Amino acid sequence: MRKLILALVIFCTSVSTAQNRYDSLVTAGIKYIYNIKFPQAESTFKQVIKEYPKHPAGYFFDAMTVWWKILLNIENEKYDDEFIDKLDYTIDFCDKILEKDPNNADAIFFKGGALGFRGRLYAVRESWLKAALDGKDALPLVKKAYLANPKNIDVQLGFGIYNYLAEVVPANYPFIKPLIAFLPKGNKKKGIDQLNYAATKGKYAKYESIYFLSTIYYTFEHDYTKSMDWVNLLRNEFPDNPRFHILEGRIWVKKNNYAAATNVFRDVLHKHFAGFVGYNEKTKREAFYYIGMNFKNNGIYDSAKVYFENCEQLSKKLDKSGDSGFRINSALFLGNIYDLLGSREKAKKKYNDVLDLDEFGQSHELAERYLKKAYNGNN
Repeated sequence: MRKLILALVIFCTSVSTAQNRYDSLVTAGIKYIYNIKFPQAESTFKQVIKEYPKHPAGYFFDAMTVWWKILLNIENEKYDDEFIDKLDYTIDFCDKILEKDPNNADAIFFKGGALGFRGRLYAVRESWLKAALDGKDALPLVKKAYLANPKNIDVQLGFGIYNYLAEVVPANYPFIKPLIAFLPKGNKKKGIDQLNYAATKGKYAKYESIYFLSTIYYTFEHDYTKSMDWVNLLRNEFPDNPRFHILEGRIWVKKNNYAAATNVFRDVLHKHFAGFVGYNEKTKREAFYYIGMNFKNNGIYDSAKVYFENCEQLSKKLDKSGDSGFRINSALFLGNIYDLLGSREKAKKKYNDVLDLDEFGQSHELAERYLKKAYNGNN
């Protein structure tokens, strides 16, 4: 009997040790991703694959490393094929497991996750039908994963994203409604509750849930206080992630606190010039713009002019398909500044430049007004 008990203790201890090892590796890899330490993340997930070759987690999270490379420069499609290839491999890997074990909770969960993230990329690229089809296939798998393992709180991320977007996206983009008519209706409030649950109690989906909440409160809910609450958690944990960093600055702008925003964007500039990964030309342009806005708002026009000029020059380089708001507003504000500094001819040139660019907000109307009457700070 003593030998049997000892054997059981040894067995239970070894299982626990193996699970701890698996959890520690996956958690470390996830943190590397959000800290934008991609080589370390890739190395960690290769180790997961090596030590747990029959588990889909290593393949799925290896794909997530590529997803964050995409997010750092969302308009650049250079990583799209690699990301889809890795997700497709994960899906095929899970299918092989499910052929032998149809109720394998891990295979169901990670296949659903892979389909969900593939759909998210398709949505970003505005391939709405493909995104909808992946959503249709992913949702039943998320439900099945929950039934297979109700203790897996991470599935709430999938439920939450679906429930929220399925209500909000059609309301904001009516042309999508016919493409998702075959999908179950969403529930925004329920989605937020599910995301909150995953953000506070989740295991591997915690940070993605927090990030998703921070973005929906900023983009759709316009609740900048709640958005900042979630962003602060991410910034404290991952101070070198430019997506989180930039979002913090944008929230301060929305709160009309340009002094706080300037502090954030000065740090963004510092990290850009120091060569931090992901702090690219677009983050630099945005930092120039908002720092320039702060100088303009405070009547420090010479400094504002320098930052808007830098923003405008970067925009000429970066804008590939249409003129960005950064370029248009920088040109308009430079015209305002020249007027305020008494350089009327330079101001007129900038207003004419604005008229040659795409319309952004009331840019053409304002430029025409200021061509007729010099900007004086009030008109």
